[in-house]
Parts: sequence; structure tokens; C-alpha cells
Amino acid sequence: MEPDVPAHVGVVGGGRMGSGIAHAFLVCGSSMTLIEADAARVAAARNGVMRAIRGSVARGAVAESEETIAARLTVVADVAALADAGLVIEAVPEIAGLKHSVLQAISEVVGPSAIIASNTSSMSISELAGCVTLPERFLGLHFFNPVPASTLVEVVVGRGTAPATVDRARRIVTALGKTAVTINDSPGFASSRLGVLLGLEAIRMVEEGVATPQDIDAAMVLGYKHPIGPLKLTDLVGLDVRLGIADYLAAKLGDRFAPPRLLREKVARGELGRKTGHGFYDWNAGNGPT
Repeated sequence: MEPDVPAHVGVVGGGRMGSGIAHAFLVCGSSMTLIEADAARVAAARNGVMRAIRGSVARGAVAESEETIAARLTVVADVAALADAGLVIEAVPEIAGLKHSVLQAISEVVGPSAIIASNTSSMSISELAGCVTLPERFLGLHFFNPVPASTLVEVVVGRGTAPATVDRARRIVTALGKTAVTINDSPGFASSRLGVLLGLEAIRMVEEGVATPQDIDAAMVLGYKHPIGPLKLTDLVGLDVRLGIADYLAAKLGDRFAPPRLLREKVARGELGRKTGHGFYDWNAGNGPT
């Protein structure tokens, strides 16, 4: 039987999610090749992963030294470096054309036994599989933000995904110290479909003047024991990301996912949440409501 975590794992896309996924495999002992688009992004991605590694070492969360873990990390701009990876995860932004081209490029360089996965939070795995040779080895591995702290991974099964691929993916997730939930391919899977719907309704409540973002979030945290309110979570995910997912789900599932006017307006103004400093909260002023 193969080891639970592949010796060499690749991630394409070194943003917050991709860097977090890279961190998860590095601390479990895998060699990691992280692919970014150009030299500047390569440097930024490496710096992001190493900051996370230093934090893990400082907290005593890993037994190895920073230098030992860093020696297993390669960050480059050429997907050819993924040739001998046993698992490659696509983690680029939720833009269909970009995902298609990236998955096709991965498929052209990896070996036939490699598992290829997408970290998409909403797009159809069965449709994305059309970009991959041997679609039986393709599935969704939807990690959650922030990856090091989150314990959930959705294993999303496409129409052509082989049962052996699902079993292998679940063992990999377990070896990372996370819990796998298996979802049959459907728009938004389980987490995005439910989470986005709750977030959209919370935004409508703000739009209608029902309550402040702070009070709406407090109601869900205190009343329903959610770890974070839907509006603060929207800020963390990014309003632009939520808008893109909502537009996709509305096209696939109907008007109940139609984005509220307020969400579109905030995105148009550049109020994207924590990454820009403003969303439903002012992240530059102690997380108070905007």
C-alpha cells in the first residue's frame, strides 16, 4: 500500500489557500513544489509559506527545525517541476478559464498514477475533469481557510472519479490531521452551498436595516454556536470571492443565490474585506463594524 501522504506533492497557486495547503503537507513530511505565475509571485509565495512554518516551529506544533522543513520546499514558475509528484492540487482563483488551462497543464506533465485535485469551492468537478487526462484520478479537495487551523476537507467525487481515488484522498486527508467529508459533485458542494446562502441572507439583512453586522454575527455565534458570524466570515473569505461563488450558484441553482445589491456595491467600491481593510467590518480599527 502507498504511504498515506505522497512523498512529493505539488500545488499550483501560491495565494492564501495554496500556501496554506503547502504548509499542511510540508509539516507532514512531504516534499512540496509550489507553482506561481512569475518571479515576483514566486518570492511572495515562498515568504508566505515560510512565515507559516516559522509560526508552527515557534508554537512547538512541529518537531522539525525551520531549516529542515524549508529544505523540502521548492517554489518555481514552471509546472514541469511537478513531473514526479504523486498528488497535485490546483488552487488558483475561481475563474473557469484559468482553472481549465492550469488543470490541462498539470495533466500534461504528471505521471499517469498521480492524483490531480482542484481546491475549487463551488465549480463542478465533473466539468473540470474534462481538462484532465484519465479523469478517474481527478477529484475535488476543498480545503478551508485558514488551512493550518481548519480541520475539514471536502472530498468531492465527480462522475468519473474512481473509488480508489476517493479512498486514497480520504487517507491523505486523515494523515494531514484533518477530517474528510465525502460529497457527490453538486454546485457549491455542501459547505459553500449552505455557507454562501447564510452569508447572502445576512447581507440582505444589513441592506434592509434589520441589524448591524456586529449584532447579526453575534446572534449566530451566541445563539447557534457558530465559531464566527456570517458577515465577518464573508470579510475573511473576501467579498469578491463570495460574489463570484454566488453568481456561479445563481446560474446553476436559481435566484435564491442571487447576490444582494449591497454585495455588488461593496465589491465595486473595492471593499473586499480584510484584505483591503474594509468590508462589513473596518479591519484597520479593531474589527468594529463599518
